[in-house]
Amino acid sequence: MSCKAQLEPQKHYFCAMGTIKEAIDVLNQGGTILYPTDTIWGLGCDATNPEAVQKLIDLKGRDKSKSFIVLVDSFHMLERYVKDFPDVCYDLIDLATSPLTIIYDNPSGIAENAIAQDHTVGVRLTKHSVCIKLIKGIRKPIVSTSANFTNKTAPKSFDSIDKALIKVVDCVVEGNLDQPNHKPSTIIKIGTDSSVKVIR
Repeated sequence: MSCKAQLEPQKHYFCAMGTIKEAIDVLNQGGTILYPTDTIWGLGCDATNPEAVQKLIDLKGRDKSKSFIVLVDSFHMLERYVKDFPDVCYDLIDLATSPLTIIYDNPSGIAENAIAQDHTVGVRLTKHSVCIKLIKGIRKPIVSTSANFTNKTAPKSFDSIDKALIKVVDCVVEGNLDQPNHKPSTIIKIGTDSSVKVIR
């Protein structure tokens, strides 16, 4: 069974390890995906589509007041959605030896329901091959949130993902984690004085 190219309202489509192209089609149509990232298996959608983000919120059972992490594939894309980009972030990202998410103020073009109440958003420049292909395929950033229902443990492998969750996403993307140690990214916040605060 493969991901369906046409998503219909109120109808769910499931694919068992769909191709990157199928996943891109689903993302472009406002669907949700389960996919490998540079940290752990994640749930995602088009980060600029509020309807898709709401679908992900409902699927995960997530508190609407919480924001999502967003993945981009390049500095160019990051600068497109974050206008106030501190110069120190270039060095922090370049020198990071593990996945790094940075919280930025006042993002532009990201769905409002993917942004925190203080109008910030966490963005990670991903180096994972599957994520990069998905982002390049839709030419937009994608949401990344752990592949678990709210208040449940984040999975450390595909086999540990709740089967009920697998059944309600529109597409499961084929691929493996590139990193041997599967854990969430480090999250930091950059102050206006370029100070760094570690959130996680």
